[in-house]
Amino acid sequence: MKWPADRIVQSSEKSFGMYEEALPLMAQGVDVIHLEVGMPSFDTPAHIKEACKAALDSGMVHYGDFLGNEPFRRALAEKLAARNGIEAALDEILVTSGLTHGAYITCMAALDPGDEVMLLSPYYPQHINKIELAEGVVVTAPLDRSRDFALDGKAIRERLSPRTRMIVLVNPANPTGRVYTREELQELADIAIEYDLLVMSDDVYEQIVFDGARHISIASLPGMWERTITHFAFTKAYAMDGWRMGYAVAPKRFIDAMLKISKNDIAHVNVFIQEGGRAAVSGSQEAVEEMVREDCRRRDLVVERMNAMPGVRCPAPEGSIYAFPDISGTGWDDAELARALLKETSVCVEEGSFYGQAGAGHLRVCFGAEPYERLEEAMDRMHAFFAARG
Repeated sequence: MKWPADRIVQSSEKSFGMYEEALPLMAQGVDVIHLEVGMPSFDTPAHIKEACKAALDSGMVHYGDFLGNEPFRRALAEKLAARNGIEAALDEILVTSGLTHGAYITCMAALDPGDEVMLLSPYYPQHINKIELAEGVVVTAPLDRSRDFALDGKAIRERLSPRTRMIVLVNPANPTGRVYTREELQELADIAIEYDLLVMSDDVYEQIVFDGARHISIASLPGMWERTITHFAFTKAYAMDGWRMGYAVAPKRFIDAMLKISKNDIAHVNVFIQEGGRAAVSGSQEAVEEMVREDCRRRDLVVERMNAMPGVRCPAPEGSIYAFPDISGTGWDDAELARALLKETSVCVEEGSFYGQAGAGHLRVCFGAEPYERLEEAMDRMHAFFAARG
């Protein structure tokens, strides 16, 4: 008997990087400070949880709309128009089981075997498996390291081929923390329009921006609505990572194809948690604003302390919950340094190479994953590590 299918055997093994390296230490009771996983340290705001509990208590426990609860999609449509400059009809919004699910069904709906999908490197590696399971081929184009990983239209054009089908954009960027400017996005839009390409935009960090940076959804640019599938989630800004809920917005013909897959893998998202999502987008944003202020305070701590470490250069990220310090001046290989820090200090950070070769010589440090005091402790341990080596 043949088992499993070739696409399972031939696709890359999904990895959670340094988190998997930390698991044995955690099992031994070691106090590991987790700066490797993009998991918010905050609790979900109370009014969101209360809305979910009220829905459950009211008997919202039965099958729902395949696209998502209509009142929820109405709230999402209002949010998209007000905050993202995207005018979407209710049948152009699909509630998903998190952004991971939305990206997966996009790849399954968009790609034929051999179609190429371009990732901008350093890239978010968890998109690779989705592309491969849809029998697509991953192609990478480097971001401009000399300009703090700005979009590089020339590099993108040089890597296009007749098989190129889609470009994946993560904005704000993971792992670099860059928030792309309108000019950068327009350059990418011009390429997508010229070559008739799809864009899958991962906007999960849209609300977590600092220092006056402004997130712009590429779908709001002229000529881009008709070729963009934009994914949002409640994971980061609302600290709802365990809820597994997001939404996709795109022209109806895209949503219809994605729905064909979604009906078969999850049917629809849990109905009563959608009431929590509705409360999140419709209610006060004060809790989100407070979490972002605290993330900014944590960012400033990490940037200041890492820049004081010998051989480290750490630009202040404009968005997301990650710093991406350049450690090439330390003389360490990034993978070796990440493992040494875990072994000797019990501080777990991610190696830059996990995000592709363009990330080599960097570490990704998640300042959103631990409270401020734990971040101070992590920085103390890392400083002592470098000081002991002169």
